Amino acid sequence: DMRMPLLDGQEATQRIRRSDHPEAKSIPIIAVTADVIEANMKTALKYEMNDYLSKPIDATKLYPTLQKHIK
Repeated sequence: DMRMPLLDGQEATQRIRRSDHPEAKSIPIIAVTADVIEANMKTALKYEMNDYLSKPIDATKLYPTLQKHIK
């Protein structure tokens, strides 16, 4: 989630991407937020998230998004 009180999506993504885990750079990260402003979509991608979904989650968007990023 992009807006969490202690650790938001941007910081969580940065920590994951910087970690020593062998899949840190390739694991799919999908931003989820109630904020649907296009600029925020660009911000999510700028912070190395792979995609963006808005709340409430719509299954017709969720499943294709997951399929796109799961190998």
